[in-house]
Amino acid sequence: MQSKALNQLARFIFWSRWLQAPLYVGLVLALGVYVYEFTISLFHLITTAYNLDEIQIMLHVLDLIDVVMIANLLIMVVVGGYETFVSHLNIGNHPDHPEWLSEVNAGTMKIKLAVALIGISSIHLLRTFIDPGQKTNMAIMWQVVIHLTLVVSAIMIALTYKLLAYSSPSKNEISVNQ
Repeated sequence: MQSKALNQLARFIFWSRWLQAPLYVGLVLALGVYVYEFTISLFHLITTAYNLDEIQIMLHVLDLIDVVMIANLLIMVVVGGYETFVSHLNIGNHPDHPEWLSEVNAGTMKIKLAVALIGISSIHLLRTFIDPGQKTNMAIMWQVVIHLTLVVSAIMIALTYKLLAYSSPSKNEISVNQ
C-alpha cells in the first residue's frame, strides 16, 4: 500500500514538470513583442536615416542587434528549457533542427545562457562607449563591473561543468573499464 502511494506521488511530481509549459508559451509571446519592437525600430531607422549621422545610425543598429540577441536568448530558453525540463520536442529529423539542441542539458544551457548574457552586456557597453555622454561615469563604471561579473560567472560555470564532467566518468567509460 505504501509502495503504491509512493509511486503515485512520484508520478505526480514527475507530471508537475508540465506546469512549466505555460511559462514557455509566455516567453514565446514575449518574443512576439520583441519582433514588434524590432519592426518598429527598423522602420524608424529606415525612414529617418537621411537625418542621422554615422554615430546615430550605429546606435540604432546596435539597438536592433540588442533586440535580436535578446530574441536569441528567449529562443534558447524556450526550446532548450522545454527540451531539458518538460518533454522532448521530437524534431530530430527536421531539416531546421538546431545543432545545439542535440547537446542540450542543464549544464550546457547555463553556459549558453551566460554567454548570451555576456553578448547582450557587450552590446550595451559598446553603445555606452560610442555615446558616453548619455551616462554618468558612475553608471559606466557599474556597467563595466556588471559585465565583468557576468564574464567571471560564465567562466566559473564553464569550469564547474568541466570539472563535474571530468570527475564523473560517462556510461561508456564505465562499461569499458568494468
